[in-house]
Parts: sequence; C-alpha cells; structure tokens
Amino acid sequence: MANTKKGILLGAVADDMTGATDLCNTLVARGMRTIQMIGLPGPRDAVPDADAVVVALKSRNLPAADAVRISKRARSWLEKAGAKQFFFKYCSTFDSTDDGNIGPVGDALLKATGGDLTTYCPAFPAAGRSVYNGHLFVGDQLISKTGMRNHPLTPMRDPDLVSVLDRQVTGDVGLVPFDVVNRGPKAIAKAFDQQRANGIRHVIVDAITEKHLIDLGLAGAGLKLMTGGSGAAMGLPDAFRKAGHLGAGKTAAKLPRAKGLSAVIAGSCSVATLGQIEHMKNERPVFYVDAAELADNPGLATDAVRWAKGQMTDGPVLIYVSAKPAQVRKVQKRLGRDAAGELVENALGSVAKGLVKAGVGRLVVAGGETSGAVVSSLGIKALRIGGEIDPGVPWTYATGKTNLHLALKSGNFGQANFFTRAFEVLE
Repeated sequence: MANTKKGILLGAVADDMTGATDLCNTLVARGMRTIQMIGLPGPRDAVPDADAVVVALKSRNLPAADAVRISKRARSWLEKAGAKQFFFKYCSTFDSTDDGNIGPVGDALLKATGGDLTTYCPAFPAAGRSVYNGHLFVGDQLISKTGMRNHPLTPMRDPDLVSVLDRQVTGDVGLVPFDVVNRGPKAIAKAFDQQRANGIRHVIVDAITEKHLIDLGLAGAGLKLMTGGSGAAMGLPDAFRKAGHLGAGKTAAKLPRAKGLSAVIAGSCSVATLGQIEHMKNERPVFYVDAAELADNPGLATDAVRWAKGQMTDGPVLIYVSAKPAQVRKVQKRLGRDAAGELVENALGSVAKGLVKAGVGRLVVAGGETSGAVVSSLGIKALRIGGEIDPGVPWTYATGKTNLHLALKSGNFGQANFFTRAFEVLE
C-alpha cells in the first residue's frame, strides 16, 4: 500500500544540509519515500511525489530571529504541501548556544502548528549518542567531555539538556526519564499527558536504544510537532503505517545507476572528519587548501581542480580545507569568523563546480556548512535519498542533474575509512 493521503505525510525542517540528509536516511531505511529540498521552497515549487519531504535550511548558526523566520516559512510550505505531522531536525550533539537556535525555533514551530507539547531527543544509538536523566552522552562520555566542547561555532559544554533548553525557551522544561521510556509507548504517552497537566510544553525525552526511539515515535503519533536528531524520527514511519497511511516501502531507497569520476571535498573540522582525512592520505591522492593562504590567493580553488583532473582517472581524490581547532581560530582571528567561513565555503563551492564539469558523477562532501555551499554552487534544488553508507549518511541523487550522486556527511559521522568505503558501497 502506498501513501493513501493526498500530499505528503511528514514535513520536516532541518537546520543544516547534512542533518537533513541524516533524517532522510532514517526515514528511507524504514520505508518512507523521501525527498530532501535544498533551501526554502518557493510558492510555485511543485510538491514532490514522496511520503516525506525534508527542507534543508542553513539556520544552525544564524541569529535566532533569522532562524525562526525561515523555519516558520519552511513549515508553512510543508503544511500547504499536505503534511500531517511536522519534525524539527537538529544535530545529535544538540550543539547550540544559550541564545539558540534549538529552543527558539522549537518554540516558534510549536506555536505555528497550534500544538500544546513537543519533544526534544537528540539520541542516535548507532552513532553513540544517548540521553539519560536528561544528559547527553557520546559513548560513555558526557558530551562536554568530548571534542564538541571545543567546537569553533557551537561549543557544547553543558551536558544537561534540560538546563540548556531552559535557557532558550519560555516556561519550564520537563523530562520523560529512562524508567518511563523503558516501559514503552503507552507509558511515554501517559507521561506527555502528565507534562501537559503541569503546564509544560517542552519535554526532553531519555533514549538509549533504538527501541526507545521507535516507542517515542509511536507515543508521539498525536503530536503536531516533534523535534530531535534523526533517531527521534525512527518510529514515525511505523506510526503512519499503524494508522493505515503508509505501505511497506520496499523500494524507497532505489536510485539510478551511478556513473562518472569520484571525488571527496572536506570542510568539516570535527574530530571524525580529521581522522577520515588522515586515513584517506594513506589510500589516495589528497590536496590541502590552506584557508590562510586562500585569503591571499583565491586561485587555489582553480589549482585544486586542475590537480584533481590529473589524478581522478585511477580512483577518488580528496580536496580538503579541514584543520584542527587551533588553526581554525587563528584564521578566524585574522579574517573574522564570518568572513573566514564565507571565504572557505565559496572556495569549496567553486571546487565542486569544477569537479562536476570535469566529469565527477560521484561526490562525497564532509561538513554541514560545506555541503550547503556545494549544493548551492551546483544549483541543486532537491535530492532523492538512497541507501546508507554508514549510520546517518546515505547516498543521494540530485534530481534534475544528470547522473550526479552525492553523499553529504555530517562532520561528526562515519568510520575512519568512510571516504573510500562510500564509493565501494555505491558500486
């Protein structure tokens, strides 16, 4: 049975490019045909033939008021497209600042939907993220003890999500603790009712296993808005299926056959991506674009593409700007944070255009901001989501572009061999 309702079932707003892809991957893996739209859809943009549409914004690091404004516009378009339920996707590291943007956007979307309660759960067990007693863990460490504490844009130094969210929203923040979540969807739904009775509209939900997340989706079937990492959407397809709106979706991940040369572009400075770069250095040719040098020599992007043309016939190559936090801070101090980011994004967008023009049909991109720059430079408006490479990262196909397959990877995701493994999976 296909989607039996007119329009889409689920409409989601994501605060960055790779986060949107991560969410799409979760939905496709559980049988929802999913399209990722790049940036705010226009009033004349056609509603895709899909069960779910995820609008990928670039709002994570915007001023809170701007993030709220464009997120509300995206939700409004999704409502007109027929969405029965809404989801706000942010990173499984809950990275934010005391001013937002997770809380302000969640609050605004809840009001826009007319809902009376929404949930917050960044847990993603497959990537080692869990929430216990309202605290966010990566593996067995609190998020504040990991490399995220030194993130150059959104350092995560408070693992208590109730406390973090409380500084961002109006009213008190509640918690559905592990002992309740572990009793299943009925117990979770009852806890939501108790929170409502206490006047609480924003609720952190504990989750350690995938079953907890599936149960959360079932318990939240009646909520107009849910929020979280991609894992928090894991149970939503089952909820739609249980309600008779969704079929098995056995071909949801099918993409056209891949063709063309292969390349990787990396701009993320996360620990995971830096490790993947080191691994790639031992396997394939790499080209480093120094951000500090780029300021004085914008022709470096052209040099990188010229270099790649002579290397790609034997397999994938890597072009990267990624650097350790101390190096990033040095460049930001010299150029200013926003100017440095814009310089790098423009350069990598130019590199992507040059690579595709040179015959690249399989492109891996590491980093949310970098992914946004690349798809913008290439003029991509929508992506159909395919099969998974590593947890949270699928291959996609650029609709409207001839034979261009993209893997848009969050900086924190993927095993050490991700850059080489991605192309093996696509074969």
